[in-house]
Amino acid sequence: MEISKDIVLRPRFFQNLNISTEDALDAFERISKTCKDFKVSRIDHHVFIRIPKKEQHFWSPQLHLEIYNADDKPTLKGLFGPSPTVWTLFMFLHFIVAGLFTAAGIWLYVNISLGKPIIFPIVSMISLFITWFVLYFSGRLGREAGKKEMHALYKFMESTLNL
Repeated sequence: MEISKDIVLRPRFFQNLNISTEDALDAFERISKTCKDFKVSRIDHHVFIRIPKKEQHFWSPQLHLEIYNADDKPTLKGLFGPSPTVWTLFMFLHFIVAGLFTAAGIWLYVNISLGKPIIFPIVSMISLFITWFVLYFSGRLGREAGKKEMHALYKFMESTLNL
């Protein structure tokens, strides 16, 4: 598996399966009862593979699989990402920074219109822009920190489906 170097924090992949959708889902259902290395849970056509709690760190990834029929062919869609809590925190912080950046832009426009000093709005906008970069690159570093675990999750998925 090649994890691309594109600007993607949550890598995705698609794969055609040589077994039926139900057989693939049943394989994960069976292994979830005996597997100690990973926590496997299934909800309908979705399978979540996680690292056990005792081995997790802040950046530990999880693998979300969706197994479905596309054009009468069993297809697997995979998505690597952080835990939902970490992802929600990151999105919340991104939206806060974007909202504050917009507010600073409005503040800058108003100060220009009124002929008032514009140094504070500009400094605010630059600070928020730097904050956004820090958030983005910390997410990239987190993905790098979890790359070994991503490979382990992928290999587990392959071995479960005999790919």
